[in-house]
Amino acid sequence: MSPALLEVEQLGVRFPAGRRRVLHAVAGVDLAVEAGEIVALVGESGSGKTTLGRCVLGLLAQSEGRVMLDGRDVRERRSGPGAVHRLAQPVFQDPYSSLDPRWPVERTIREPLDAQRIGTGPERAARVRELMEEVGLSPELARRRPRELSGGQRQRVAIAAALAPRPRLIVADEPVSALDTLVQAQILRLLDGLRAAHGLAILFITHDLGVVRELADRVAVMYLGRVVEHGPVEEVFADPRHPYTRALLDARPDPDPARPFTPPRLGGEIPSAADPPAGCAFHPRCPRAIAVCSHLRPPMTRFGPAHGAACHVAAAELASSTTTKEE
Repeated sequence: MSPALLEVEQLGVRFPAGRRRVLHAVAGVDLAVEAGEIVALVGESGSGKTTLGRCVLGLLAQSEGRVMLDGRDVRERRSGPGAVHRLAQPVFQDPYSSLDPRWPVERTIREPLDAQRIGTGPERAARVRELMEEVGLSPELARRRPRELSGGQRQRVAIAAALAPRPRLIVADEPVSALDTLVQAQILRLLDGLRAAHGLAILFITHDLGVVRELADRVAVMYLGRVVEHGPVEEVFADPRHPYTRALLDARPDPDPARPFTPPRLGGEIPSAADPPAGCAFHPRCPRAIAVCSHLRPPMTRFGPAHGAACHVAAAELASSTTTKEE
């Protein structure tokens, strides 16, 4: 089997956090994204999603492990047409702050081509026109600046700029959370269409499980720097095995206004990444925790061909059901 386009292996990222303290932002994460696949990375604020995304883009150095993109380490700094950093491009959360307010649309989209010396001058100009059309921007917007655009238009400019050097992977960090619902749907359709048209892979970082179900093929759930569950979206949503995944799913409001909504209540506070709990990091808040959870970190257990979860209780239930079937 050929390697995935993106392979994250035992990734760890640590930051100094005061005197003799270390913040474990990401710890022992494994993740793969195939060409043409959309993988969602979900979790609460502070779970390590954005830190992982920045490592994938080569914007942040990992403390341990490695990130391989198309078979090469993202820390490789060789320049030129085959440079690894051209293979992955970002789309950030706020399309206003991520764009230079002084630059018109055409210069923003062209900047990656100029910076990486891709094509001749006329070829770059043609590429800008092509990209504007592809993301649904009218040619008359070419000379406008970000303040003259709507939020959806600004995000389309950011997507066009990300596509300019023809990457194979887009890392989209909460790209629709600053937009209203209708514009969110438009941008999601655009991303899905670009994936289909170009075989793009997308690592989609979000906290919105509704967006995950709409867009992604697979999902990885992070809690306090670790992936606690991963698998095909429909399988994980239909049969979540980790209590944290279940809590996230239960926290979604019901679209039926006549049905009362009672959000789940998790005990305790989110632990500090500078002082993570022993054993399973979720155990101080977990309604199903047992004694072993407090001192032994659970391994990733397979619940299907591509579905895994790191939970002692779920693993014990699986072993029990397997034994019963055999008897």
